Amino acid sequence: MSKRLVVMGDSFTEGVGDDDPAYPNGVRGWADRVAEQLAVHEPDLQYANLAVRGKLMGQVLAEQLDQGLDMRPDLVTLYAGGNDLMRPSVDIDAMMDDYDKAIGRLAETGATVVVFTGVDGVEDALFRKMRGRVAIYNEHTRVIAKQRGALVVDMWAMRQLRDRRMWAPDRLHLNSLGHTAVAIEVLAVLGVGHTLAETELGPREVLTTRERRAQNLQWSREHAWPWVQRRLRGESSGDHIKPKRPVLAPVRAQD
Repeated sequence: MSKRLVVMGDSFTEGVGDDDPAYPNGVRGWADRVAEQLAVHEPDLQYANLAVRGKLMGQVLAEQLDQGLDMRPDLVTLYAGGNDLMRPSVDIDAMMDDYDKAIGRLAETGATVVVFTGVDGVEDALFRKMRGRVAIYNEHTRVIAKQRGALVVDMWAMRQLRDRRMWAPDRLHLNSLGHTAVAIEVLAVLGVGHTLAETELGPREVLTTRERRAQNLQWSREHAWPWVQRRLRGESSGDHIKPKRPVLAPVRAQD
């Protein structure tokens, strides 16, 4: 059983969208849930979360990789690149070459390495346009994982994540239901028993065209436009955010 868990990445791994004031940075997320479940089996577990929202692939690797390696983890997760894919222009092949090298460095330590595919946004009008990019990213990820001996959490195959009820109001980040679903999948990939339970959402609400248009307009005003404005100003949501768990520390088990 793992004794040192280190997770690296962007808002997905930090836990953005799963608001909880009891946790550092005011968010919980899938990684905290996984750590809490692992601690049930390994009371001496030490956990660090270096992820920071808004970070691009290059920033994640430059700012977190060496720090994470210095902690000598025996279990490490890495997910980055989602923010890059949302940019107007991205060289996915070059980006994934860097990702491959980073995962190789992690694997060479003997640690169990976990990586993720991107979510299938087919049912969302905005993210449907990114499906091609995400699919290329995912194929690179699968090849890298096979060559490096890493484990893959296949979020593309998690059909429940297509449901908007799994997502925060900004439509960019998972809410507590979505983060719980990811935590369950991570633990399944690791072969670790847990007490987490997914919520049965039932049938989706059927909206009229007018209601859907009103929701999209509200989302554009409250979330999309502020995001565009930050891009135009060269700002990031993570500019003044610190990692929520910058050093290895004990984590309280959750039964």
